[in-house]
Amino acid sequence: MVRPVAVVTGASAGVGRATAEEFARQGFDVAVLARGRAGLDAAVAAIEGLGGRGLSVEVDVADFDGVLAAAKHVSDALGPIDVWVNNAMTTVFGYFADVAPAEFKRATEVTYLGQVHGTMAALSLMESRDRGTIVNVGSALAFVGIPLQAAYCGAKFACRGFFESVRAELLHKKSNVRIAMVHLPAVNTPQFNWCENKLDHLPQPVPPIYQPEVPARRIVRAALEGRSDIVGSWNRLLIAVDAAFPTVVAHFAARTCVDAQQTDKPAPRKPSDLFEPQDRDRDAGSHGAFDELAHGIRTPQWLKTLPSTGAAFVAAAVDTARDRLASHRRRSLAVAAKRSS
Repeated sequence: MVRPVAVVTGASAGVGRATAEEFARQGFDVAVLARGRAGLDAAVAAIEGLGGRGLSVEVDVADFDGVLAAAKHVSDALGPIDVWVNNAMTTVFGYFADVAPAEFKRATEVTYLGQVHGTMAALSLMESRDRGTIVNVGSALAFVGIPLQAAYCGAKFACRGFFESVRAELLHKKSNVRIAMVHLPAVNTPQFNWCENKLDHLPQPVPPIYQPEVPARRIVRAALEGRSDIVGSWNRLLIAVDAAFPTVVAHFAARTCVDAQQTDKPAPRKPSDLFEPQDRDRDAGSHGAFDELAHGIRTPQWLKTLPSTGAAFVAAAVDTARDRLASHRRRSLAVAAKRSS
């Protein structure tokens, strides 16, 4: 029996790795694209252990020619590509003022342009056959911007706009190629140990935290059904509140998300994955360092914070009211000054 073929970028570790393995469980042959050789080799071994054919390609998704060559290589080696998942990302943890222009550019090239390049390469092969599915991996931070993550939030907002434009074009063409987007919650992956960090403490995902297998299953489901998804009930709620009360959520993020993104452990100064892979010589796997906290909304430690979270939302609403009152006063003073002049 001919098995369908899936391509997953950023598949040497984290959510990409878990997604590649989940595709193999669902009967796919899987090509894994990333920069880290040790992680790629381990991913292929896992795929083959699950009964699929695995193929690894070392490529930087910021390089379009490399991505296009990888897509053609996969087609030649495994057969026509049925699913392409754009998952690769990197980021810089820190205040925007502390991020160098080259660092911001690099995070944007990988996280945003990586999805553009992957979509271009996939469509170049899928549109001629008029079939296939592209899944772009988004984030709750594609809807809600938080401090210390300007590069990542900016890239993910761009990814969402790009996805919606391409989807509309495919609908206009009445194409049978489908595109979906799956927006992730905070996930326990190795990125928090190897992404560029400008902070004094080790970064962490903003709770509630999920294991990478949770979004991996939703990504595969989106590939099979062609439907977009937001993973995590807390994230769906936060996004809905932000749509109705964006300034309240901005104040809430300002009050809570600086501390929530940092552990109490000092951050050692060491190489990051921004320009060089950190799994070139050692496989990192799917999981990060937060297994005990990664049970989603059922995590006891997170449930204990709900009263303080509610209080923070009330304080954010008060902050918003003060902002509006101050804005109204400034406007009134400006009008009065204009009339008296």
